[in-house]
Amino acid sequence: MSSGRLRLMHSGDLARVLNWRNHPDVRQFMYTSHEISPEEHAQWFARNNEAPGVWLLIYEVGSAPLGFVNISSTRCAQVADWGFYLAPDSEPGTGRSLGEAALKYAFEELELHKLCGQALGFNERSIRFHERLGFTREGVLREQHCDGERYHDVICFGLLAAEWKNAK
Repeated sequence: MSSGRLRLMHSGDLARVLNWRNHPDVRQFMYTSHEISPEEHAQWFARNNEAPGVWLLIYEVGSAPLGFVNISSTRCAQVADWGFYLAPDSEPGTGRSLGEAALKYAFEELELHKLCGQALGFNERSIRFHERLGFTREGVLREQHCDGERYHDVICFGLLAAEWKNAK
């Protein structure tokens, strides 16, 4: 997989991102697993697109959009949380490339001190993904999330800028 780049999301991306987000392979690993309506999605975009400390980003290789990244720095200017998902039909290796582009953006463009992530305890793929990118497992929020039927642990991750730079 060739490396890609991140660009700011714009309103023309709304339908594509909504389709990715509502795909069952993506939705099952989200905190809100219901199917999102176009109206709800448009409200989310309007609320977050201009919000200070929030970056809604599209990952693309060439001109092909292949994933979404959200970086949100709302508690402390230099510490942010991230979330992401891929186009459901993306090629193997796309996730790794998206992750590397997101870390470069977070630590070089935004000059963050720390990037934090979370994964639902049953999402082994996301847990391994964070660890392969160099994140440290910082804790477990036991039975923190209820999907309407069961409670699930939330695994918390963190990566410091210095750790990322030393691993490059």
